[in-house]
Amino acid sequence: MRVLLDTTALYVAANGSGASFTPKVRHLLEDPETARLVSPISFNEIAIKANKGLTPLTREQVEQLIFDLSLTVLPLTAEHSLKLFGLPAHHSDPFDRMLIATALVEDVAIVAKDREFRRYEGLRVVW
Repeated sequence: MRVLLDTTALYVAANGSGASFTPKVRHLLEDPETARLVSPISFNEIAIKANKGLTPLTREQVEQLIFDLSLTVLPLTAEHSLKLFGLPAHHSDPFDRMLIATALVEDVAIVAKDREFRRYEGLRVVW
């Protein structure tokens, strides 16, 4: 299975609070057969928040997280961005909207706690 981790899932993993994940998410992340994907959009969000002092995560910690979780970093494509046209405005956070668009284009489930994600038709949400 291929899953895209949203930024919140990265925060939970980075804080070592994997117990905060549901058993289903823990199983997915521990299963060597699961392709764990991440979008550079999440790195943008973390960096912007770090620069504003809103998160203690550093670049080095994010790089370590990529290694520790064996994450595959997806390229950000025009198709991902163009999917935002016509995407319903169920969610106002631009980073989350970009992650939703990416998951839809890539046809992968997204690991996300935010209940608003479930309002998007065709989006498979795991938490």
